[in-house]
Amino acid sequence: QVQLVESGGGLVQAGGSLRLSCAASGRTFSNYNVGWFRQAPGKEREFVGTISWTSGTLYAISVKGRFTISRDNAKNTVYLQMNSLKVEDTAVYYCAADPNYQGARDRYAYWGQGTQVTVSS
Repeated sequence: QVQLVESGGGLVQAGGSLRLSCAASGRTFSNYNVGWFRQAPGKEREFVGTISWTSGTLYAISVKGRFTISRDNAKNTVYLQMNSLKVEDTAVYYCAADPNYQGARDRYAYWGQGTQVTVSS
């Protein structure tokens, strides 16, 4: 079992930056692939990006070049650095982990509770 806790969300102006953290406990996190997803009000949850256990990354087109995912296995934490934020980035952001799956679908076995990111104009 893996427990995930997101943090770092908040209110930021358009053009600003935030760094989200996804802290894991319970198992050896370094062996897990981690995905970031987001869900805006009234919309379906959508893929943001993912990082494999070997630190390979993949991003949604909408965030590529602005968002960066990294991991610090010593701290059991994965980060989502978000730069040049836009109003349309406003959503609840979730991290998810899986020992086998890495992709854009919500097939990850473990999920956090989410953290709110609000970007104002």
